Amino acid sequence: MKIATWNVNSIRARQERLLDWLQRAQPDVVCLQEIKAIDEVFPYEAVQAAGYHAAVYGQKTYNGVAVLSRTKPSNIEKGLADGGDESQARLLRAEIGGIQVITAYVPNGETVGSEKYAYKLDWMRRLRSYLERRFTPSVPLALCGDFNVARHENDVARPEAWAGTVLFHQQIRDAMEHLLAWGLVDVFRQHHPEGGLYSWWDYRMLAFPKNDGLRLDYILVTEPLAVGCTSAEIDRQERKGEKPSDHAPVAAMFQEPVR
Repeated sequence: MKIATWNVNSIRARQERLLDWLQRAQPDVVCLQEIKAIDEVFPYEAVQAAGYHAAVYGQKTYNGVAVLSRTKPSNIEKGLADGGDESQARLLRAEIGGIQVITAYVPNGETVGSEKYAYKLDWMRRLRSYLERRFTPSVPLALCGDFNVARHENDVARPEAWAGTVLFHQQIRDAMEHLLAWGLVDVFRQHHPEGGLYSWWDYRMLAFPKNDGLRLDYILVTEPLAVGCTSAEIDRQERKGEKPSDHAPVAAMFQEPVR
């Protein structure tokens, strides 16, 4: 089973790229972020023609997440369902083939110390609480998405330049580790402990040609899936060419989960 995650940075701007990539990469499940479109304008027919069902939690202009899958998803749930702020479409859960699949778009945070930064920290706390309320680490679960956090120094091309920012501040990194401590495994790190591989590059300052990037996109899974993960990769090809997203897809291969 191939599970992938991709911040497409607008489904309308990247629709043809997405469809071409689906044909080339042949994932079984894809978690999308920043679709930037309401549910009604999502390209369901084009996605269906490519062989995928779509569960969508959209929002006009900003945010928005979706799960595409070859198998029809069930038990779809939108948001963190904790009574907190749900004005931003950032999380969607679906059950696919007995696996709980969650696509998440963690807030950027803007600047350290700002209200948006506080919102980011609180949203990550709420995400950990969501996992605690709804699941146990013994359940096959994949939490995938753009977390807007680089975990380690080898996940950042220039760690000293990013240390004080919302993407690499120690407080945010600690929040990320607290999330993983619930019982999640970073499968890309499991297969690439050496680091130096990135999933996001700024559009400015020739960041991609210089490989001046950060690893912000993750496939985090519980142990029943982690033990069957055979490979993980970042598809840099999708950051090339005309009108790419600033993120590249991340994908991992899994054997049948241990139950």
